[in-house]
Amino acid sequence: MSAGGQPPGVRTSRQREGDAAEDLVARRLQEAGWSILARQLHVGRAELDIVAVDPGPPRQLVIVEVRRRGRRDFGLAEETVDRRKRIRLHQAAWRWLETADAPRLPVRFDLVVVEPGHRPDGEPVVRHHRAAF
Repeated sequence: MSAGGQPPGVRTSRQREGDAAEDLVARRLQEAGWSILARQLHVGRAELDIVAVDPGPPRQLVIVEVRRRGRRDFGLAEETVDRRKRIRLHQAAWRWLETADAPRLPVRFDLVVVEPGHRPDGEPVVRHHRAAF
């Protein structure tokens, strides 16, 4: 059993919702001309959701943190990326960059939030915060 009590490889409904949000974000970034280098990249105990190249200009290597929030009862998804989370993401990214065969480009950290859509077409609302942390 995994730490969450699930058999290995079995995803919870929350994990599946998070995966779907990451799929949506990756697809939209690719449609915008970005190159996805990695997804759900594990660096120690941290995970980098998406590592991509923004063609710019200027061209940049971007670490994308994806947050999905089903409701706003306890605040915005943006508020869930606290100081500790930002530090962990930065440390993981720099550790990965030390050993990875990644393009040598300026690095940026973005936050992309996905919320259930209240739009007529039912599409989720996506907010992309560039250089968010």
